[in-house]
Amino acid sequence: MNRAEHLQWCKDRALEYADAGDGASAIASLRSDLGKHEDTAGSVPLVDELMFPLMLNGHLDTPRELRKFIEGFG
Repeated sequence: MNRAEHLQWCKDRALEYADAGDGASAIASLRSDLGKHEDTAGSVPLVDELMFPLMLNGHLDTPRELRKFIEGFG
């Protein structure tokens, strides 16, 4: 699986959680799955840097907001 395919797989899995309203699991899934491929593992700190502050400040509270962020990640 190349980088683009793996990234899409990561997003798809995270979006399942986001659509179910489980933002914490969506973020955890994205972080974990990115770390499973050598070409995306370097993106894990970016998730921490971008997503956690947004989530803590209430900017990713709805499935729609979280979906928008995940789809645009990469």
